[in-house]
Amino acid sequence: MHDTPTAQRATLLNTLGTYFDSGQFAADLARRVACRTESDTGAPGPALAAYLQGEITPNLQRMGFACETHPNPDPRGGPLLIARRIEDPALPTLLTYGHGDVVNGQEGRWREGLLPWTLKAEGNKLYGRGTADNKGQHTISLAALEHTLTARGGKLGYNMTVLMETGEEAGSPGLHAFCEAHRGALRADLLIACDGPRVAASRPTLFLGSRGAVNFSLRVRSRERAFHSGNWGGVLANPAVVLSHALATLVDAHGRMLIASLRPAALPPEVREALRGIEAGGSPDDPAIDEAWGEPGLSAIEKLVGWNTLEVLAMESGSPQRPVNAIPPTAVAYCQLRFVVGTPWESLAKLVRAHLDAAGFGMVEVEVSFGCAATRLDVHHPWVTWARASLARSTPVPVAVLPNLAGSLPNDVFADLLGMPTLWVPHSYPACAQHAPNEHLLANVAREGLQIMGGLYWDLGEAGQLPWHVKLTTDAVISGESLLKAS
Repeated sequence: MHDTPTAQRATLLNTLGTYFDSGQFAADLARRVACRTESDTGAPGPALAAYLQGEITPNLQRMGFACETHPNPDPRGGPLLIARRIEDPALPTLLTYGHGDVVNGQEGRWREGLLPWTLKAEGNKLYGRGTADNKGQHTISLAALEHTLTARGGKLGYNMTVLMETGEEAGSPGLHAFCEAHRGALRADLLIACDGPRVAASRPTLFLGSRGAVNFSLRVRSRERAFHSGNWGGVLANPAVVLSHALATLVDAHGRMLIASLRPAALPPEVREALRGIEAGGSPDDPAIDEAWGEPGLSAIEKLVGWNTLEVLAMESGSPQRPVNAIPPTAVAYCQLRFVVGTPWESLAKLVRAHLDAAGFGMVEVEVSFGCAATRLDVHHPWVTWARASLARSTPVPVAVLPNLAGSLPNDVFADLLGMPTLWVPHSYPACAQHAPNEHLLANVAREGLQIMGGLYWDLGEAGQLPWHVKLTTDAVISGESLLKAS
């Protein structure tokens, strides 16, 4: 007597639990963490191609994928991998994405006993560079896929494409141009990918897009050199003081953005409703939230997911390491705008310039160094309903559905350029120390993530009312770029 599909699904999830408990997941992740795939060091190194060709390609070929590594059209970016598994050209296609690169290892800054390129388990934490971002997450995704394929007797019931880049931590240089050039190979009906953190360690999360980001600098150049503060203090403008007051016109002492042209008009009702009951933070390693910081009248999760924030990432003037009695000649602040859909982010330099001029700070220079769009899939889209139900079948913990991630991802490539619904299922958590020393993945979250992904891949192959052929409308996926063009 054959098992029912429900029983087969349950067996798959148990098998994935055994894969984790046996130590095989840790062994696979340890091998990948050992690859020094740093991409933010200024130029792509040979480790990036080696990771795609020596680690990921054999894994995918074992599952029947045809793999090809491509050079990046941008010399600042590492190579990209497209892997395709076609069961039948008439079947729908799932696209998944990951990145094999990591930020620099920051050797010497990790806690005693930890090394960035060596996986180490301590209690519930798996330490190592890339464990959370993104090697642990794409290891979860690919392992779940392989086990699902075995459970289904070698047939998924749909086609699948894997796109893996090696420049995400450097801002994904060349990704847009590459995907534009390979539209045909990347054509798909749905994206399911794993990156970013859950809303909390204990809360399985589904998010549908991401906030955008613009990095920019504000600089004051008062003179060519420093002058003694006793001889000239009080008669020479101090660029650090000038810059501080200029910043105060952009964001107030409580973190509220003051530049009207870069603020959202309002929190959309559907976003407010989706976020109702979701808490931000609260895990043991999370920082205490400053309740009075940021936009008044919004909850912490609404500020993170539904609003714009302006942050000063770094400031410099004079000689901070060894201050001297001199008025510095220059001052610079490196800033970042995180924004939701509808923000005219591509005009940031012009808008900040006009704001500073109106406030009397014409001497402050504005320079944009990086920008990426915001996206948000309609929370009522049929794929969102389906995914929420699938996750609920795999975990008893209520699923948090976020209209978009608080952070930024190159989701506009999939939502706008390639035109597909986008579902992101993260397996990290906010206090994972990604991009910092002591980066780690939580073992219990990884184990649960394997079962969640196995459930998703299984459910996609089930006959029934899957929304494969639901087409996006202009209202279904919203991006900052499309709204800007519409206005």
